[in-house]
Amino acid sequence: MKLRFIAIIFSVLLVYSGISFYIGWNGWLLLSTVFHWESAGWYTLAAAVIAYSYIIGRAAYSSPLRPVAEAFKLIGSYWFAVLEYAVLILPVANIAAVLLKAGGADRNVYIVAVGSIAALAMAILLIRGSFNAWSPIIRTYQVQIPKAAGDMKKLRIAMASDLHLGTIVGNRHLERLLAKVEEIRPDLILLPGDILDDDIEPFLRKNMSRVLGRLKAPLGVYAVTGNHEYIGKKVPEFIAAMDAIGIRVLMDESALIADSFYVVGRKDKASGGFGAERRLPIDELIAPLDHSRPLIMLDHQPSDIAKAAESGIDLSVSGHTHRGQMMPNHLITRRLFELDWGYLKKGSLHAIVSSGFGTWGPPVRIGSRSEVIQIEVEFIPA
Repeated sequence: MKLRFIAIIFSVLLVYSGISFYIGWNGWLLLSTVFHWESAGWYTLAAAVIAYSYIIGRAAYSSPLRPVAEAFKLIGSYWFAVLEYAVLILPVANIAAVLLKAGGADRNVYIVAVGSIAALAMAILLIRGSFNAWSPIIRTYQVQIPKAAGDMKKLRIAMASDLHLGTIVGNRHLERLLAKVEEIRPDLILLPGDILDDDIEPFLRKNMSRVLGRLKAPLGVYAVTGNHEYIGKKVPEFIAAMDAIGIRVLMDESALIADSFYVVGRKDKASGGFGAERRLPIDELIAPLDHSRPLIMLDHQPSDIAKAAESGIDLSVSGHTHRGQMMPNHLITRRLFELDWGYLKKGSLHAIVSSGFGTWGPPVRIGSRSEVIQIEVEFIPA
């Protein structure tokens, strides 16, 4: 198994290095032609450092060079976005250059003009993608639940999934979350998983709980674990940190709110794969509850929508998919999940999946937006 793991890592690094070399070679063709560079020494060194900056940052993160390591991780994260879109842009640019050269075009046309267009396209994608990632919007859904909720006729929920708080997404973006939630003025706040980006250390060191703890709503703030909390293997510490700021993490638990409706929180699907106890099936989790009351469920991954509908859940909120974060990745998430983003009515279930508030890897979103979900719930007894 160890040899197999080493072989897989080596193969991935080999492919990654090959793609990075291909991007660097195209960059050298353009820059050396424009600026008449003759030696590629310093360019090669700079390109190699950028290509492996994320790995360098991770390796140096636990050393006294942590501030520098965080900068390298940020550069490396953006490089991953460059990597993905270069694979889509450069082959087209190379084919166009070859055709122009074969047609007798001047070097300034088939290298400088084509290369500049490719570089401009990449710059536009990164700039627009960064804007989409760091400029959240509020997206509103309206649902009607045919049940009585005590004396409550309406409920306003603010929901934000996939904050991914860590070395890249931090207090500045959290302040944007607070601003959007204040605009919504919710009765209830739900955080369906991946609050952390793997490691709890930057969350604690940068005192992000001070900002996150300012999330308040009359009926409370509830959260569940996502797969990234389990990847970091600090779930008990995470729950303790949330409890300290008044956010209750539901671990296959339910809470009766204002004697009117239930909030049900599931452990993430990944829990069983990281040494934790496997989560309960939905029907077993809600069996003791009064099903005549509305049932609102947080489930990080939208992988059990059909089962939620069969079990009598009225409203489910999820995240996890990021809607692929950078198109055309959404074509993959669309095939993996019945609902990878947006709203679906399935039987009596209202299912809502968010593209998330933070980002994983590159702080870039193309074809998706950083979003906070506003859910206007109306209780209409049948």
